[in-house]
Formats: sequence, C-alpha cells, structure tokens
Amino acid sequence: MTTSRPPTDLVPADVPAGQLTHNVLNGVTDGIWRTRRDGRSVVLKLLTPPGRPGPAHWAGSDEPGHWNYWRREVEAYRSGLAAAAYADAGLAAPTALAVDDRPDGSVALWLPEVAGRPGVACTPVDLGEVAVRLGAGHARWLGDPAARELAAGGRPPDWLARDWLRDYTLSRPVAIPVPWEHPVAVAAWPRPLRDALRVLWERRHDVLAATDRLPRTLCHHDCWPMNLVFAADGPVLLDWSGVGPGPVGEDAANLVLDTFLDGLVDVALLDEVAATVPDRYAEGLRGAVAPVEVARAVRLTGAAKYFWLAPMMLGRLGRSAISGTYDARDEAEMMAGRRPVLELLARWAAEAWD
Repeated sequence: MTTSRPPTDLVPADVPAGQLTHNVLNGVTDGIWRTRRDGRSVVLKLLTPPGRPGPAHWAGSDEPGHWNYWRREVEAYRSGLAAAAYADAGLAAPTALAVDDRPDGSVALWLPEVAGRPGVACTPVDLGEVAVRLGAGHARWLGDPAARELAAGGRPPDWLARDWLRDYTLSRPVAIPVPWEHPVAVAAWPRPLRDALRVLWERRHDVLAATDRLPRTLCHHDCWPMNLVFAADGPVLLDWSGVGPGPVGEDAANLVLDTFLDGLVDVALLDEVAATVPDRYAEGLRGAVAPVEVARAVRLTGAAKYFWLAPMMLGRLGRSAISGTYDARDEAEMMAGRRPVLELLARWAAEAWD
C-alpha cells in the first residue's frame, strides 16, 4: 500500500502533502501527492522499482519494453517526449520541474500542479475537443514510431512500450472457465449481451491480430478523464507511463469507454460521447486515415482493449470489493452501471467484424 505522506527527505513534516487519487494497486507507484516545492504548488509522484507488494497483474517490470516498465514515465518526462508528443496539436503535457534519483532506487518525479477543471467534470464537447487534438497528434506519428527517430539525431528509445495493447490485455486475471451463467450475471445482463461478450472473449486473439493490421502511431495508452485537466489554454494530458507504438484509434476508443467504466462520469452521457469522439478524432487526423477506416479502428481497438473486462468481472462475483480501484460502487451498482458500456463494446465488436 502507498504511504499516507511522502518521505521526509522529499517533503518535510511541516509542509502540507495531500495524497491524490490513483491506482494504489500498481506496483510502480508508491504514492502521488499534492504538496509545495520552492514556493509553488506541485505534484510529487514517487516511482519504485519492481518488488513492491501487490497483485501480480499490476507488478512493475525492469524490462524497458514491458507494458508496466517502472521507469517509463520518468524517461518520457526527462527526455521531453511527454511535453512534445502532441504539443503541435494543442494537447499539452506538464514539463517536469525535477527528477530525483533516490538512494533506495526509487525516483521522485516533480510536476507542476495543472490549474483547471478536473477531467471527471468533462462534457461531451470537452471530450470531443480532446479527441480532435489527439487525432492531430496521432497524424504526426503515423507509421511505426518504434522504427523512426523520436529525437533529432537519435534512435528510438528502448523504453517505449513494445506492444502495450497485447501485453496489458492478455495479463488481466480472468478465471477459467468464465461463469457466464452466474445468477448475478443472468439477472444483470440479458442473454444477448452475455453471448456477445462471450464471443468477444473467445475471439480475443483474432481481435488483437486485426489491430496489428491497422496503421501505427504513438499512443498514450491511458487517455481517460482521470488523466486530463481542462486548463485555460486547453486540455492537458497526464500520466505518460504507457507511451509507445499502438494502433490508430486506440486512444480515442479508450477515451469513450473508460470515461464511464468506474462510475466517475454520468453514464447518461455515453451515447453523445460515443457519437462525438470518433468523429472529432477523424477530423483531427485530417484525412491521413480515411474516415470510414477511422470509425472501424476505434470500434476494433475498443473491443481489443476490453475483451477481458466482462470475464474478469464475472470471475470476481461474490467477492469483496477490491480496495484501491477507482470504482467505489458495490457489486450490483457496478454490474448495472457498466451494462451500457459493455453493450456499446459488444456493438463495436460486431460492427468492426462486419
């Protein structure tokens, strides 16, 4: 578990430090705090080498290409890639104030606190604006960014996520066999939905293979409201721990689906967001990928990103809620609240194959 305060060698005991909401299960992150440094409000993120206790599927890795390489965010900020990746498209990232390597092997990442409206207070228009800028940012990186220079005169860094989408999704803990006929599932999700989600799970390797045939770009891999701030000058994208090559459409798909999965944004906005984001994303790409192909890519990558979700949920039915996740709802509320998102996911999967 994360500590309630940062170590005193980083933040003295008499300096305020409030812990910020984050995924405390992730073995890479020892804590995130809002505090002060040099007279200004800052965010301190303490990153730790592999070995921190926690679930195996959230363990950090020493392997640079691994989806959860523990130093990736440090390198993304230290190299300037985070700040530059989508800057020309008007999608900003913070610039690190300092990166401190500590004697115990951990790294303290100091970032300016971004002033603005939090991402979870978003509207469909806000998310459309993120999507159009994301599309323009992705247009710059079309082609395989792992095979191009990411800095003048240098080779692509080895710390980019090698195959984030496949590595992350196939590492999710799904109990086999999946209890598709669990009484709670039968009561909460109609048979056509369960059948569609079962087919998606069974075809997961085919879905991932299909995403391999999409154009490649530089993806953020965790674009959702908790990683967004709507500042006066435009949206700011946080948490660059997953950056690396990926299929076009993936970040836009995640922006639609993950906005609603944890109950942080009213699911009544889902249909409007699902209609707005792909269209604005295609607009941002400016014809670099045909709009009809963009629409298919969003559906296909959305299916690839979350084929595991329903099976994992079913395998956990009847257990205690998992402490440390963003979703604070009880089992019944979660099953009901995620149903519209899973219905959209099932439609996207079917339409992508059609």
